Amino acid sequence: MSDSDPAPSLYAPREPIFPRRVSGPFRNLKWIILVVTLGIYYVTPWFRWDRGPSLPDQAVLLDLANRRFYFFWIEIWPHEFYFVAGLLIMAGLGLFLFTSALGRVWCGYACPQTVWTDLFILVERWIEGDRNARLRLHRQEKLDFRKARLRVTKWVTWLLIGLATGGAWVFYFADAPTLVRDLVTGNAHPAAYTTMLILTGTTFFFGGFAREQICIYACPWPRIQAAMMDEDTLVVGYREWRGEPRGKGKRTADSELGDCIDCMACVNVCPVGIDIRDGQQLECITCALCIDACDDMMAKIGKPRGLIDYMALSDETHERAGQPPKNVWKHILRPRTIMYTTLWSLVGFALLFALFIRSDIDLTVAPVRNPTYVTLSDGTIRNTYDVRLRNKNGEDRLYKLSLTGDPSMQLEIEGTSIDTVNVTADTAQLTRVYIIASKNTGPAGADTTPVRIWVEDLSSGERAHKDTTFNGRDN
Repeated sequence: MSDSDPAPSLYAPREPIFPRRVSGPFRNLKWIILVVTLGIYYVTPWFRWDRGPSLPDQAVLLDLANRRFYFFWIEIWPHEFYFVAGLLIMAGLGLFLFTSALGRVWCGYACPQTVWTDLFILVERWIEGDRNARLRLHRQEKLDFRKARLRVTKWVTWLLIGLATGGAWVFYFADAPTLVRDLVTGNAHPAAYTTMLILTGTTFFFGGFAREQICIYACPWPRIQAAMMDEDTLVVGYREWRGEPRGKGKRTADSELGDCIDCMACVNVCPVGIDIRDGQQLECITCALCIDACDDMMAKIGKPRGLIDYMALSDETHERAGQPPKNVWKHILRPRTIMYTTLWSLVGFALLFALFIRSDIDLTVAPVRNPTYVTLSDGTIRNTYDVRLRNKNGEDRLYKLSLTGDPSMQLEIEGTSIDTVNVTADTAQLTRVYIIASKNTGPAGADTTPVRIWVEDLSSGERAHKDTTFNGRDN
């Protein structure tokens, strides 16, 4: 190379991928998952659930203003965030389980990036045609009326999908019908418009233009998944011993050609643009569309299906020797997947147990430390406590406060001579409480005395308590 020759570029510009349409069981499964997941996402905020006159009637609501999470009949308070943490742990363990059993099956079927990309490609195919038509349009350098019309129609449709995506998301954080009215009339909070704008833009860009680049470069999961997989993990693979040498020649009894006719169908349908025949690759999302394409071609040339299939690395030696592969369940039910399933189940049972045993009354007691106690003019000693009562019911409740631990002590509620507190529905109320004791009563030599504050729901009879200490008594 002479000095006048330009230096070779180390960067190759991205070549857009235009997957060909394919039919088959895995493609049908992806369509079903797409419809179900998008249906759940878009429709869920509109489900109603009657919780009473003072509570929201949206079935699923993240009420950040009032610090509540409503999920049908379940209500999560801020101090019960461990339920959310438990669900996140279950989601992580579930991802580990599916990856250990079936590789990046989450990425290929249910990941939001995959689902919305599939939807955007479907729209693109409806408007611009299948793979060859889209390739011709992409390579057409002249911007004529037809190309402009198709591009604008596609982009406007993508933007509408992105707008619906951002709109559905904000509906989870406020009453959906009310928010729709406020959005249309311009009375919604600026945060709602900002969130919708951001999600519309990211959905439009990620699903329409970035596509496989998010899976390859932005998503960390391809770099982590190897730790969850082993030689018994079922992944999409190519049976090289059956397909090679590949070629387009006629298959005869004396022919040395394998079953692969090098038709490139598996490459043309791949949403990330790889050739599965080159072996396992980081970019593969295990969507199995190449299996559908290859099985269709094998049927046309009279060969058995399975040249490309879900398979495990441990099956290769068996099949090369002419032996049948292991049963699928032997790959799935192995120590690693059983461990993940056990952990996932334990966390799930723990959450259910905590959910069913939790009380509708929640009581916290915080002693006021400045001062720790006060000596009144008659010699009695008084401690002050801040008692927080949470009424998790959908109606106002009357609660009675009482004290156990030392019969000589008395409990008083600030500002009233009665021992009951009325707490409105689904709220937490802070009440100042005094415990008063004579100076010369109590255990000898003790400057602290254990006491227990009880609360009783006078409607249901349910009770709860908290232990604390009384300070300042000695003999």
